[in-house]
Amino acid sequence: MSGILNEGTQTGLQTSLYQGIEQLAGKLTLTFQRYVRQTIAQDGYVFWVLAGQTLTATGSLHYATSQEQEEDQTLGINSVIFTSENQIAQFNTVQDGVLWVCDWQTPSGNTIQIAFSRQGPYFPQAKLWHYTGFAVYPALSSQLVQSAADLPLGPIVNDSLPIWLALPESLAATPGSQASSAPVYPSFLVPTNIAPPYIVAHIEPGSTKALGAFPILSWPGTPTPNTALQLMPASQLAQDSVRLTFYGFNNQQAIQYLAALKEYSENTDAFGFMSSPAFQDEKRTQSEITALAMKKTLTFRASYYQSTSDAFARRLILSASLGSITV
Repeated sequence: MSGILNEGTQTGLQTSLYQGIEQLAGKLTLTFQRYVRQTIAQDGYVFWVLAGQTLTATGSLHYATSQEQEEDQTLGINSVIFTSENQIAQFNTVQDGVLWVCDWQTPSGNTIQIAFSRQGPYFPQAKLWHYTGFAVYPALSSQLVQSAADLPLGPIVNDSLPIWLALPESLAATPGSQASSAPVYPSFLVPTNIAPPYIVAHIEPGSTKALGAFPILSWPGTPTPNTALQLMPASQLAQDSVRLTFYGFNNQQAIQYLAALKEYSENTDAFGFMSSPAFQDEKRTQSEITALAMKKTLTFRASYYQSTSDAFARRLILSASLGSITV
């Protein structure tokens, strides 16, 4: 498919710039493949699945590589700038759930996967479009898969996140809680440009601690992650530091939600409060409209059995299709 828009007659400045691009790039043509987002229902983890469509773009490609040594990886970071004589419509359109990736071989013989996160700066007189981003990091390359059959069937996380993602379903029967109209998303995986009300669940990294002396273990057998959904082989009493961020809730709605949360904890014993939670009003501003967002946070320590979190994940599997596609 073609992703290029014609831009009409060239000016003298544009002609000179285009000639420079062609001399630098040698009429480089990149082929991008379309991926669609699939979200694992149990814990909100995002994977990108190859969708089979392509687009080609011609221009110049500049990249820079730096090497970083960290505790858990040593990697080369490739920053990329792609300059095109024509606007690429697919890159300029905000398409939630669509990602365009190019497999490009560097002069040294390494293949990197190029994706763009920013367009610009753009100067109308030059009519050149610049797209910038970083090649996919090695640690995240496993999130790009060739087909839906390659997706994991079980949850990814080991913490209490599935419990909080299931809150709309768990609290929907509680009058006035607004749970049925406020979806819960995992932190850093909130969909693009959604409007309130919604809630974001964040488990503080490093906060998960064992409360029992030792987990109850059973032999898991031969792992078959892509062919069977196995029962959790361990049950451990644990605790997490949880932060729920609320958008679009007023005072009364927030209090009603907290009351429903406490009532659900008492009635089901799915989790317990290890600290007394209180809502904090946050300051989220935008100078263009001189206003504050309706943002609140609720932070607390929660205890739970890891087997309970696993059970919530399985309930989410049954209540939602595995990996709903957003296009």
